[in-house]
Amino acid sequence: MSNPVEKSRLRKQMLDARDELSLDFIKIASNRIRDNLRKIDFYRQAKSIGTYYSIGSEVQTHDLLHEFFNQGKEVSLPRVDKNDLVFKKISSLSDLELGNFSVMEPKEKCETTKKLDVIIVPAIALTREGYRLGYGFGFYDRYLQGKKIKKIGLTYSKHVLKSFPHDDHDVKMDCVVTEDSVIHIK
Repeated sequence: MSNPVEKSRLRKQMLDARDELSLDFIKIASNRIRDNLRKIDFYRQAKSIGTYYSIGSEVQTHDLLHEFFNQGKEVSLPRVDKNDLVFKKISSLSDLELGNFSVMEPKEKCETTKKLDVIIVPAIALTREGYRLGYGFGFYDRYLQGKKIKKIGLTYSKHVLKSFPHDDHDVKMDCVVTEDSVIHIK
């Protein structure tokens, strides 16, 4: 069992460091991350992809969304419903509205996704073993628990840490993608 205070302190430290990154670095690194994603077979072959709409210093996903639309992939984004995530299909950015936590999310009328081949998960930090430090609300861990979805965590290379506290309910990623590498988790 991890120490919640230690995890919270690390989360703040990593968010502060990420928020200090320049906009130029974020754009360049996000483009390289997008290039590295294309090296993953199961990602390229996916018909249905869940992803997030990036905000702030997160790895940018706006160009990815346009790429998915142009490729004819089924695109789903998360929407917070009570205390859980649901993924809803979108066909364009006009299907989004400002939701919880000031994040763009699918409008309620959008169809709920039944199956995702791949999910791209936001992360504050990741380990080479696939553990993810998220925002501390547990939404993704609860959503992913027991699902057979290929999980890809995106982060900047300086946010791949040797280790950090994790719990039994923390869902590991299948791949960690940075601007410098693709790490396949065994």
